[in-house]
Amino acid sequence: MSRLRVLCTLNLTAVAGLISEKVEFVMIKNKRVLALLLASAAMFSSCSFGVGENNTWDVTQPIETGVTVEATGSVKVTPDGVQFNFSVFAVESTSRSASQRASVLASQARESLDNSGVDSKDISTQNVSVYPEYSYSQEGAQKLTGFRASQSFAVTMRDTKNAGEVVDEVVRAVGTDLTIDTLAPILLDTKDAADQARENAIKLAKKKAEDYAKLLNVKLGPVISVREFATSNVIQQPWLRADASAGEAAKTVVDLGTQEVSITIEARWALSSGN
Repeated sequence: MSRLRVLCTLNLTAVAGLISEKVEFVMIKNKRVLALLLASAAMFSSCSFGVGENNTWDVTQPIETGVTVEATGSVKVTPDGVQFNFSVFAVESTSRSASQRASVLASQARESLDNSGVDSKDISTQNVSVYPEYSYSQEGAQKLTGFRASQSFAVTMRDTKNAGEVVDEVVRAVGTDLTIDTLAPILLDTKDAADQARENAIKLAKKKAEDYAKLLNVKLGPVISVREFATSNVIQQPWLRADASAGEAAKTVVDLGTQEVSITIEARWALSSGN
């Protein structure tokens, strides 16, 4: 077995006193000295050592033999939600009128979402802004043309089958004063997928460790340690499209695609010669 060799130079008289069978603790009044002696005794009790020349102590401490492997487990799942981010905007001659108009459009969007069955807890305001807009002449002169106000929202849709219809209703309610910033399937409940990915990672890691043990002609012992890294979701990015079969009244369809949930682990197993 591999051993770590440490050279410790100590006074023989001090060491002899340290490892004597009887220590009169009541005679030690300095608690710091007592703590130091106890720590030193604990250190030497776990090591084997011998006396060398010039009061040099040769201390050897065993290193546990093992194999460390890394493995990644993955599982593909169908998303159970859709993230819908959009903005409403208004351009008016004054900042106040622009802000008021944007608020009206935002109310229309909220009403549409409510009518579509989206819970208010799944709707959050992301940003509200008002800023001036300018035009520029060929000479570079700046002229104020109005004010643009906007309000942005993030909506989590849990009914994936009707997600496209919800989008269409918001567009219909707001009209042309709307931009769609994001429309992407998401995985809301990751527990089952993460559990399966973790199981796959453990199986793969153990298979790797067994292969190493076989190649080295040793036996695989118990697990010493396991470390898990962050979970990552790889999204097969879909997008919205119009259903051509619907003719002029084309409906938005959200293709869910799949997401790959992955977990990476680092595990260490003990190895033994089996003798």
